[in-house]
Amino acid sequence: MKKNDRIVLTIEDMGSEGEGIGKADGFPFFIKDALIGDVVEAGIMKLKKNYGYARLLRVLKPSPDRVPPLCPLHQKCGGCQIQALSYEKQLEFKEKKVKNNLIRLGGIPEEKLLACMEPIIGMEEPYHYRNKAQFPVGTDREGKLITGFYAGRTHQIIPNTDCCLGVSENKEILEEILVFLEKYHISAYDETTGGGLVRHILLRKGFHTGELMVCLILNGRKLPHGQELAERLSRIPGMTSITINVNEKHTNVIMGEEILPLWGKTYITDSIGGIRYQISPLSFYQVNPVQTERLYETALEFAGLKGTETVWDLYCGIGTISLFLAQKAKQVYGVEIVPQAIVDAGRNGELNGIENVRFFVGKAEDVLAGVYERREEGRKDRDKGRDGKEEKLEKCGLEGKGSGDNEPEKCGDERDRMRRPEVIVVDPPRKGCDKVCLETMLKMRPEKIVYVSCDSATLARDLKVLMEGGYDLMRARAVDMFPGTVHTECVVGIQRKHI
Repeated sequence: MKKNDRIVLTIEDMGSEGEGIGKADGFPFFIKDALIGDVVEAGIMKLKKNYGYARLLRVLKPSPDRVPPLCPLHQKCGGCQIQALSYEKQLEFKEKKVKNNLIRLGGIPEEKLLACMEPIIGMEEPYHYRNKAQFPVGTDREGKLITGFYAGRTHQIIPNTDCCLGVSENKEILEEILVFLEKYHISAYDETTGGGLVRHILLRKGFHTGELMVCLILNGRKLPHGQELAERLSRIPGMTSITINVNEKHTNVIMGEEILPLWGKTYITDSIGGIRYQISPLSFYQVNPVQTERLYETALEFAGLKGTETVWDLYCGIGTISLFLAQKAKQVYGVEIVPQAIVDAGRNGELNGIENVRFFVGKAEDVLAGVYERREEGRKDRDKGRDGKEEKLEKCGLEGKGSGDNEPEKCGDERDRMRRPEVIVVDPPRKGCDKVCLETMLKMRPEKIVYVSCDSATLARDLKVLMEGGYDLMRARAVDMFPGTVHTECVVGIQRKHI
């Protein structure tokens, strides 16, 4: 076999990125957009030593699990890898992916995992679930301004103003912006040259409040005739916030750090499980509010709080999980590296009248290690006859933000609670927890650790460290936050062994 040869094969499995896997003369090929059960004709693209890649040419016999996708662009756009797979089979694929990673990478015995793994939580309506979308702006071959989504593994924009995963208002907003940009000949940003003005358009909607946000990410500080655009957009029912985000760096990073108001507020509000949140353009806020509530309820259930516990919430963002936990815990401490997120978290605590939560700015590993090291220093001081009861928390190198008066307490009892939590909850980015963070958690020896993850591979890697450090798997469950894609969230609860 060689490149450009045509092959016919039956798809027998799917890879972690949703590619179909089939064998030609016993040699496995990965084929994008092919599904388990398909018989396909494919063209060989690349040959490796033990496997190859091929391009789907024709589906000769469709899988019984193949369904008509709602979006006609699903094969071109990089957003939905498995939209043509029935939703029931999507859930099976995701649950299997999580199980395989926990067994293969986490070293969890299959029998143990099967006893602890609960059924995946799916959606009743797996479309139009996203409350946030980021649309790159560019030009087509004729020089016409377009917006849409990048094709898979490229920065080629597939024009689309009506994604079937997003909300219905997106189409009207985007088309209004495109007409405005064309009218005043306002240019799109060019990644190659670094010229042009408009880079991306960020849209958000509060599902419970109906509030809408528009944020234009600019390669500059001013949008020509911006007030006219603001006036047009403000007529759309629900419009609450129109802002500019300044990003003048020659980079692929979407957002800059500075937000400039154009019309209305600089945030919108929404609620999850009865808790209200203020959400700014820079805030991390889960994109699927229906499943987010189920995800947080699962994390809260796995924590098993009785109302007497001290809890650390690491990588807390704008305090979404922290405030959920605070309803059942005695005291919650949240940590997040993004300063603006901590400002939002403090406001959200005040907004809900929740006083038993405090937030700290910094890397999770630095803050947690700093607290633990202070505990060890305190022990040495007590051995020397010093009680240190009047020492302020600021001396730990932490900037505490409470939901009330924002003043750190001087109480030695609180310092002890901080350093001896009963529960630690982590919700890290895709790369997982830092090594120092894992080591410090093991030193603090909380009774339970609840790990919320968007990547079951890094989750499995971190669980292996924690379980080798004296913890036992109690419960695990996947939550499908992203129907149509290969991604899923999962929650795992582990408990300290008492030997």
